[in-house]
Amino acid sequence: MDAVRVALLREVLAGTAWPAAARGFAGALRSSVVPQGGGLLLVGTAAYEPWHLAAHLVDEAMWSGRPELAPTLVRHRVGPADPAHLSVGPGRLEAAGRGATLLLVAPDRPDDALLERVHDARRAGATVLSLDGGVPEVQGLAHECLTVDPERSGGVDLDTVQHLVSAAAGENGLPAPRGRRTRFRDRLSRLADHLTSPPPERW
Repeated sequence: MDAVRVALLREVLAGTAWPAAARGFAGALRSSVVPQGGGLLLVGTAAYEPWHLAAHLVDEAMWSGRPELAPTLVRHRVGPADPAHLSVGPGRLEAAGRGATLLLVAPDRPDDALLERVHDARRAGATVLSLDGGVPEVQGLAHECLTVDPERSGGVDLDTVQHLVSAAAGENGLPAPRGRRTRFRDRLSRLADHLTSPPPERW
């Protein structure tokens, strides 16, 4: 999701707790992912892989000049023909220890094997954060969690909150340096070109 749409989303959600909650969680993420640390591992459940969050964090890492925000996506099923950046399996969590940050996205309860791996990573010193749908077992493992309970979220879903978090992760609460302001204007210009260009004949 581009900066303009995120701004519109924040405007729509103004008056709710979600923009501030997302910024608070993103701040915890920034403070836990340190340069030359153990890296950011992003993992979902067997039924839900957070592809979009991974892509948005990569973008924010580039635009903010904070490469440590670019995650390694840990996948539950890896195929022999998958490219290297999509070939990291759950075994990678076993190497997560002090200095590493593990971000778990769990709309529903993960299986016991994943919960055990996350528990072992935390015990080894990794910082665990979660974006979850109100899963007690996940919340019990996380140092910091942001819960999107479908019954209490006021219609906001986990995908929406992930957009808010990823956008806020690249912010630092200070005026953007000139280079970033220029990149932001470039993004707006590209968006304007995209919105005013005719649609492709076929996908």
